[in-house]
Amino acid sequence: MAKFERVIWIVLDSVGIGELPDAAEYGDVGRNTLGHIAESRPLRIPTLTALGLANIAPLKHLHPAEAPRGFYGKGATRSPGKDTTTGHWEMAGVWLEQAFPVYKQGFPPEVLEPFEKQIGRKTLGNKPASGTEIIKELGEEHVRTGKPIVYTSGDSVFQIAAHEEVIPIAELYRMCEIARKLLDGKHRVGRVIARPFMGAPGHFTRTSRRHDYAVDPPWPMLLDELEERGVPVFGVGKIHDIYNGRGVDAYVTTKSNADGMEKLVEAARDRKGGLIFCNLVDFDMLYGHRKDVEGFAQSLEEFDVWLESYLPLLKEQDLLIITADHGCDPDPRWQTTDHSREYVPILAYTPANQHGLSLGVRETLADMGQTIAENFGGAISHGKSFLGELC
Repeated sequence: MAKFERVIWIVLDSVGIGELPDAAEYGDVGRNTLGHIAESRPLRIPTLTALGLANIAPLKHLHPAEAPRGFYGKGATRSPGKDTTTGHWEMAGVWLEQAFPVYKQGFPPEVLEPFEKQIGRKTLGNKPASGTEIIKELGEEHVRTGKPIVYTSGDSVFQIAAHEEVIPIAELYRMCEIARKLLDGKHRVGRVIARPFMGAPGHFTRTSRRHDYAVDPPWPMLLDELEERGVPVFGVGKIHDIYNGRGVDAYVTTKSNADGMEKLVEAARDRKGGLIFCNLVDFDMLYGHRKDVEGFAQSLEEFDVWLESYLPLLKEQDLLIITADHGCDPDPRWQTTDHSREYVPILAYTPANQHGLSLGVRETLADMGQTIAENFGGAISHGKSFLGELC
């Protein structure tokens, strides 16, 4: 019998909590997403604070809870890298020995030339860039020429941006499928991403029909284990794409954090057991990469307000885990818009036990996955469960 009938696992994309010991290898010494946002102004996040967020690490203007309602700690990424796929895979028990490739100078001819040949078009861009900035820069030329915009970032991604009235969405998806097949071996990037947009020059906006084409995770991992045991997994946001659909028996995509949080409320009411697994991407996509410190702060406060109303929906047999997959420190002292190599916060809460304790520093993000696996009677290859500490 599962100790908790239902687990709700929420990933606050990019909400790191301080540099990892190997941060120097990534040029990330001193980066601290939550720390620098808290320094920017007093954060109004009483619910997260009550669960123990400020007990994990010092956060300016926030006082550690004297009697935290949740269990709190921080997790290290054991795998090399600092991207979405690496973080989420490790949560599910997959350790990478080699990081996914990144392309700080753009993609080499051995990648781009066969891609252009197979899609029958030349491309624009081919450089690391912010997604919103590159469509400002090249969107008008794209509309005029019909050439798709190819770009990357500090993440291991091959992104294709196209105006939906120039390259229809089905054609954009076909281009991504071509790229996914080509990007293998030493060029096996973590994700190929369709980035459709609409509007007129000067007013381009990205649409909600983004689609990620991930690498298939190694077998077995947490979602495989749950599937074998008949445990339903409901994905919210880009969870289905990150794991290439493996082990996710039902899912919904989201347009924003607000949409994701609304769908979490619906899931809490409609789904009685199993794992509800959600990624809230706005912290990363709208604020971290755009170096919008104030927007990031407001988004954290909006999540906290929502969380206050969400906790009463949880039942005695529920476990809530809130974490992140990496950092994306928007502090302007760093010129880069890349992700940052950071610890992630871990908060666990159950109405059955509101006398929280420290979970300490976890050596791998897989500890969370192992906890969930053990709860449902299974085990994964890596990680040390903290289930016993919650009961």
